[in-house]
Amino acid sequence: MDGTGGRTGSGAAQRRGRRIMMSGKEVDAFLREQRTCRVATVSPDGRPHVGALWFAWDGTSMWLYSITRSRRWADLRADPRISVVVDAGEEYGELRGVELSGRAVFVGEAPRTGEPCPELLEPERLFPLKNFGIAQMPHDGRHAWIRLTPDAVVSWDFRKM
Repeated sequence: MDGTGGRTGSGAAQRRGRRIMMSGKEVDAFLREQRTCRVATVSPDGRPHVGALWFAWDGTSMWLYSITRSRRWADLRADPRISVVVDAGEEYGELRGVELSGRAVFVGEAPRTGEPCPELLEPERLFPLKNFGIAQMPHDGRHAWIRLTPDAVVSWDFRKM
């Protein structure tokens, strides 16, 4: 499968894949409105791990606020390769989503206590508004920031078929 609902190498599937692909503006709007993503990492022994997490999207990067004592955090410290899927829809014809992949970058202190960090101004403005409906980022001393600026983006919107 090529991530767009068709088989790789099939001319018809490739045309369908392009037809259901989201535009850049659609990807941006979708990632700004969705709340939950699924984060895939690889442990040092090669086992994959997938877990759900809330996120913020700033138009260029996905910002993940992860518990620093999690398996996800340990996996990414050992191997920064990461893949994230955000999807929506219940019925087949409603399915849409975005897969982002690249390398995780740790930003700010870990765990995050709120020390000034200019790079975190935008994610710490977006995240609490989107996920808690508040303006001030809560810091619990257990979480810290991971930034994914994707090397690859795959999208699909079956509503276009």
